[in-house]
Amino acid sequence: MLSERRLEVLRAIVQDYVGTEEPVGSKALTERHALGVSPATVRNDMAVLEEEGFIAQPHTSAGRIPTDKGYRLFVDRLAGVKPLSSPERRAIQNFLDSAVDLDDVVARTVRLLAQLTRQVAVVQYPSLTRSTVRHVELLSLAAARLMLVLITDTGRVEQRMVDCPAPFGEAALADLRARLNARVVGRRFADVPQLVQDLPESFEPEDRGTVSTVLATLLETLVEETEERLMIGGTANLTRFGHDFPLTIRPVLEALEEQVVLLKLLGEAKESGMTVRIGHENNAHEGLNSTSVVSVGYGSGGEAVAKLGVVGPTRMDYPGTMGAVRAVARYVGQILAES
Repeated sequence: MLSERRLEVLRAIVQDYVGTEEPVGSKALTERHALGVSPATVRNDMAVLEEEGFIAQPHTSAGRIPTDKGYRLFVDRLAGVKPLSSPERRAIQNFLDSAVDLDDVVARTVRLLAQLTRQVAVVQYPSLTRSTVRHVELLSLAAARLMLVLITDTGRVEQRMVDCPAPFGEAALADLRARLNARVVGRRFADVPQLVQDLPESFEPEDRGTVSTVLATLLETLVEETEERLMIGGTANLTRFGHDFPLTIRPVLEALEEQVVLLKLLGEAKESGMTVRIGHENNAHEGLNSTSVVSVGYGSGGEAVAKLGVVGPTRMDYPGTMGAVRAVARYVGQILAES
């Protein structure tokens, strides 16, 4: 275990390196921080930190920089979450409150995160499996053709065309709409199949084929594959950090183009609380082992329905980034609860 003083030295090294982009020496540390000890003592502390793998010397006669292990300890033991200012919070709320639908909420959230953190922002659409049904609408398009519109409690709207095996009248359509909503509104998507399985039997024999077709379309809409959607923004921000990627930035950009990789990254985040994955902790995702990922769940009623976060270099302002991600997630959750 490191002493409290050495933890303070590590904190100072991380803060200076993030702020200056330059390796940090003992003389600079004692000048910039009130560590209360001599430069010689700081040099000794830095030697211990280097020996234990928390900092490294990029080249001879240079100062020290944090390693992935050093950033990990900084986040776990040292970094608080930097709160946003009142003007920043008001600006976030006003910007998100102006959204007109779920797609607009997600798009605005991506823009906000990218602007606040100057990193790459990633926002997952709310998960259908964790949502509840707000309403099912059935609209007649032709004698034997319908449109099914599914609306979730998170404001997500899914539309499907239904080709019926036989003409279906307006009275029968209204009856099906009423009975279907009576069974599924306010219920979790995972419960819907069981709730509607015997519904066709309650209709006249000549209508059962159409009712079964409508239900099959509804259940197809709930399949997990249809919900694996996310939005990404701010990729150009990475160009500011070219020197943070020792070989080339290309593998990072290629990884960010793969939605499967990003969805897996978000999926590895904790269900509650914030997740920070640093450097080689992302080794399972080729191209991202020189990045850090800060992510958190968002949703209404205290339950996460999806996740959002940012991807950037390991040399990032962790307290500020964590504060921005948490604040935006909280406001998005409030908007979903009110929608």
